[in-house]
Parts: sequence; structure tokens; C-alpha cells
Amino acid sequence: MTGKLSAVRVAKLKTPGMYGDGGGLWLQVTGNGAKSWIFRFTLRGKARAMGLGSASTFSLVEARDKALVCRKLCAEGVDPIEARKAERQGLAAKAAHAMTFRQSAETYIATHQAGWRNAKHTTQWSTTLETYVHPVFGDLPVVAVDTGLVMRVLEPIWTNKSETANRLRGRIEAILDWARTRGYHTGENPARWRGHLENLLPARSKIRRVEHHAALPFTDIPQFLTTLRTGDSIAAHALKYTILTAARTGEVLDARWGEIDLVGGVWTVPAQRMKGGREHRVPLSGPALAILMAMAELRTGDFVFPSVRSGGPLGASALRRLLRTINYANVTVHGFRSSFRDWAAEITDFPSEVVEAALAHTVESKVVRAYRRSDLFQKRRELMDAWARYCMPQIAA
Repeated sequence: MTGKLSAVRVAKLKTPGMYGDGGGLWLQVTGNGAKSWIFRFTLRGKARAMGLGSASTFSLVEARDKALVCRKLCAEGVDPIEARKAERQGLAAKAAHAMTFRQSAETYIATHQAGWRNAKHTTQWSTTLETYVHPVFGDLPVVAVDTGLVMRVLEPIWTNKSETANRLRGRIEAILDWARTRGYHTGENPARWRGHLENLLPARSKIRRVEHHAALPFTDIPQFLTTLRTGDSIAAHALKYTILTAARTGEVLDARWGEIDLVGGVWTVPAQRMKGGREHRVPLSGPALAILMAMAELRTGDFVFPSVRSGGPLGASALRRLLRTINYANVTVHGFRSSFRDWAAEITDFPSEVVEAALAHTVESKVVRAYRRSDLFQKRRELMDAWARYCMPQIAA
């Protein structure tokens, strides 16, 4: 028998408990007065309960309709909970397999490369997109690419890598034009220069020539570390460790011994100290572990790289002073992350998602985040070992 409840009674019920409407439909009232619909059923001898939503969202009539659908599924031997899960997974899979910008780019390149003069052109397109674009919106549906996303790619490199940035803008524009023609993108092209991005970015002709570059070219890293190895100061150890782990400066300087597993070769940075608010495991290469072992012999407190004066963490100014001392004042500590990224993109075959995971960059697409549960730790260990061998071949060999 169904229909035991009425809309008026549902509205008036305040006492916590379960109130049956019949046919497996129940109204649940909690201690704080919240009300929700529950469908109880038994299938293949197993009793289960399925939430049907809040009573403030779904009326009694709507809840009865939902319960009826569930009863019909049970009558056919289908578990309504599993059926709903499968439906949601299907929707998620559909979203995940929508035409992404990356797929659009790959199709565009495959279609047009026959008309390009040489094979290098294809490599240049793929490399620049993999380095600068795909980490930002490569896995998003191409229809979602807007001006804000395009600006996130171009702004960081518009003044110090103007030639690369200009070519990249043109490539994004061409891909989006292709996608619009094929019906995958709608509206104006957000990468268009005339009448659009020219209002947001300075013209290349007006950009002052940048004399000093924040990031050291990755080809200079081995020689730089050879110079740095002559110093045994805490600042020198901290800078070498920063380069070898590709971590952010603050994450390194605030590192505690409690985060370090010397046996397992893992540094676990807690969520509260990460820019993205998520715990980050860093695989430690042999040279990185050697630095930690050297610091362990000097241990005076909780911080891995302490300030001799204060006992707290070493300050970022100490690393800047060190760079000036060894005649690298034109380089920033944070720029070594860019050096690592350029190295990985240009001379290795590691997938971009592994590189981005190593840099602890947040994946923009919620769908991609949902399907990429792993932190790719083992692949990142291989990546960081390769980086150590490149940076310090004699030590890492």
C-alpha cells in the first residue's frame, strides 16, 4: 500500500525519524530538521537503501515517481543503485570523451602537416602546444576555451618570450578556427588578435627588449650545478635541493624532517603548505638524498634548511644572495622550475601530465581530475631520476 503520507504532513513533520509512504518510499527527518527521501528495497536477499534527494528539492509526488522507477527496476532484477551509478558514469564518460582542445590540435596538425614545408614545423607546433597550452586547457572541451584561458597561456610569456608567444597565439587561433568550422566551437575566436587580444596585450613592437631572463636555460643547468657544488653552505644545499626536486622555494625552505622518508626516498609536503592545497609526494633522486644526508649531520632542529641566526627556516633572501655571489643575479630561484619544464618538454619523452604532476600543478578540468586519481608517483620517480642524471651526471650515474 502506498500513499500513506500527504504533502501537508511532510511539511509539518519535525520529530527525527523514518516515516513510510509505502512501496519502499520513506521520509527521513534528522535531528537538525533536514528532510530527505529514501527508497528501501531487498534484491537477491540483500536489503539496501537508496537516497532520492532532499525533500526541499523534490516534492512528495516527485519522490513517489522516483520510487516507482526504482520498483520497476527491482521487478526486472536490476539494482536501482547500480543503475544510477552506471548512468552517472556514462554521463561522465561522455563528458570526458567530448572533443578536447588537445584532440582538436592533434587533428588539425595531422590534417595540415602535408602542406607544411618541413617536418620541423610539425615538431614545433606539437612542442609549443605541449609545453604551454595543454597543461592549461588541453584536456578541456574545445568549446570551453575562452579569452581568459588563452590569456593564462600568453600573459606569462608575452614579454620575455615574445616570438614564441606570438607564434603560439596564431597556432591557437588556427586550431580554434578549425574547431568552429567543424562545429566544435562557437562564437568569436578568443585567440584573435585584431579587435580582440590587441586590447589586452601590448603590441610586440612596443615590448622593451628584456636583457635579463628569470629562468636559466636548461642547457646551462649542469654547469651551474658544477659551480654550485663548490659551496657547502646551507643556502647552497637548499638551492641544489630546490633544483633537483623542481619544488617551489617556499616548500623547500619550510621543509621539516618529519616530512622526509630517507629510507623510502620520499618527501611528503602536507596540504597546508602546498599552493594547490593538496598533499604532494616528491620522489627523491640519489643526489637529492645525498643533500639531505649532509643536512642531517648538521641537524639542529625541525627544519631541514635552518637559519643559523634565528633557528627558523632559511629565508629566500639567502638564496638570492647566493645567486648574486656566484654571478647569477639575473636568475630567479623560481625560474629553475621553468628550466625543468623546458628540459622535460624538449629532450624527454615523458608525458606532460607526469611533468605537471611533478610540478604539483593543478589539473584544470574537473572531469580529468576525476579520472586521474593517481599521483603518477612511480613515473615521476623515473622523471626525477632522469632530471638528476642530466643535472649532475657524475654524481647521479
